[in-house]
Amino acid sequence: MTGTPLRVGLVGYGLAGSVFHAPLIGATEGLALDTVVTSYPERQQQAQAEFPGVHIVSTPDELFDRADELDLIVVASPNKTHVPLATTALEAGLPVVVDKPVAGTAAEARELAALAKERGLLLSVFQNRRWDSDFLTLRGLLEKGELGDVWRFESRFERWRPQPKGGWRESGDPAEIGGLLYDLGSHVVDQALVLFGPVTEVYAETDIRRPGAETDDDTFIALTHANGVRSHLYVSATTAQLGPRFRVLGSQAGFVKYGLDPQEAALREGLRPGPSWGAEPESLWGRIGSGESPLTGGGRPVPTVPGDYPAYYAAVAAALTGAGPNPVTALEAAAALDVLEAARRSARDKVTVTL
Repeated sequence: MTGTPLRVGLVGYGLAGSVFHAPLIGATEGLALDTVVTSYPERQQQAQAEFPGVHIVSTPDELFDRADELDLIVVASPNKTHVPLATTALEAGLPVVVDKPVAGTAAEARELAALAKERGLLLSVFQNRRWDSDFLTLRGLLEKGELGDVWRFESRFERWRPQPKGGWRESGDPAEIGGLLYDLGSHVVDQALVLFGPVTEVYAETDIRRPGAETDDDTFIALTHANGVRSHLYVSATTAQLGPRFRVLGSQAGFVKYGLDPQEAALREGLRPGPSWGAEPESLWGRIGSGESPLTGGGRPVPTVPGDYPAYYAAVAAALTGAGPNPVTALEAAAALDVLEAARRSARDKVTVTL
């Protein structure tokens, strides 16, 4: 990509903004981080140190006052602000990237999609884990038909955090849209939909396990896809022994993969995309086979495809210049929210929900 870089305004410099969005924007040809919005003095200093020369403002209003100087707004602020900030950006004539979940309800997501379409603007959702190394590896195996007909998909995003950390992500206030169902659940549901398509039935169990916790920290979701595949999805902060990230069972073979994609850990450590980015050691490769546990040597190792979070913002830059499609649409995010809303209802009412 050549020419003047597109100027990006980033709202929020907490975990999402500082660890994910800012570094990935900075590493993308054709994009330039122009402005960061944060009211916290320590985060303002951090942003200035990490991106010398970036404009720092304390409020979104100050950002939108400079709307004619920007080409893209990225919303990486708390969940409850996603819809109002994205709406303001679109009404100001600016394309928008919104961190997941794009909204608290599927209806709100579809309203945002309609507004973006009406204004002829890009509205994209940051579902970065479509570019996880393990997901890319599994997707490749499925495209090659190496498992045969898939019968069951197990996906786990588990952690051991016996003490709540607090903050809005663990708030019991429904307005905050906190809890693991909408946090990590947004990722595992999105991945299941990408791999296996629409869902017809949803069953879920959500629990609050830890003393002092206010919202779900141990959640299970069972999906029946229209094509017959069953997805079993686990998200938890209370898992003392972690299970496989993926276990996928088909008519010819199964695939089992342990460990998390390395990109988040690398970004947290201050590393930036470059040579060997997203690569995983051979010791963590998954295994494919039949009739024996991978933990006793069953099957053969499958080299892990390197993770590629930078591909998301490269695709956004291409979409903004008419050189490619939106990498993750708001309507795709709305479909995932349909499932999450059904899961919340299922857990609350102890029923299976038909979509």
